Amino acid sequence: MPRKKLKRFAELSTFNNVFEDPPDWRGRWSQKCFGNSNPITLELACGKGEYTLGLAQRYPDRNFIGIDRKGERIWKGARIALDQNLKNVIFLRSDIEQIIHLFDKNEISEIWITFPDPYPGQSKASKRLTSPRLLNIYRKVLKSNGIIHLKTDDEDLFDYTIGILKAGDCIVHKVNRDIYRQSVSDELLALKTTYEKRHLEAGRTIKYLRFGFNKKQPDINKYRDNNRY
Repeated sequence: MPRKKLKRFAELSTFNNVFEDPPDWRGRWSQKCFGNSNPITLELACGKGEYTLGLAQRYPDRNFIGIDRKGERIWKGARIALDQNLKNVIFLRSDIEQIIHLFDKNEISEIWITFPDPYPGQSKASKRLTSPRLLNIYRKVLKSNGIIHLKTDDEDLFDYTIGILKAGDCIVHKVNRDIYRQSVSDELLALKTTYEKRHLEAGRTIKYLRFGFNKKQPDINKYRDNNRY
């Protein structure tokens, strides 16, 4: 292993804002970890934590948790959070499936999924972060009025996700197939990860989907915006 990676792994174990084997705080994360009762937002497969950090800087009255299984990625976001003294940010080094054991029912208010691996091919569909298998896990920890955000450059993943939502008891709030076709008025969508910058430089369009869970089957046509669907 390169010396730089070894150094970062060693440092990661000393960071007080990174947990690999967190205490049993189910239902009490805000109180036990952050010392408040503020709502919690998760960024899944957070990578370097760019969205986690950007959101935390804008919303000091909310708590943010970035989750990724690769320590080298988390190191950068955690280091920045410490340097900027961001008290409303932590990182969990964990597989996404484990959130069902880490958080209680209705404990999470919001989830961001930014540029996940699309896992092309039917054989890998269950690994997609918007697969029915994982959506059922999110459903168990998300509040009844909670929101999930997806940003991706991958057309197939985007269409796949919409199809999954139409087939389930979900409600779609926003569909946008090219968020930069016009100036972006939503400052949350204007946040850019490293992957997003690369995709834009390559001329790819960035797509956005906002949805939640509902007992009523959603009518996707109701939520069309001015962009092509």
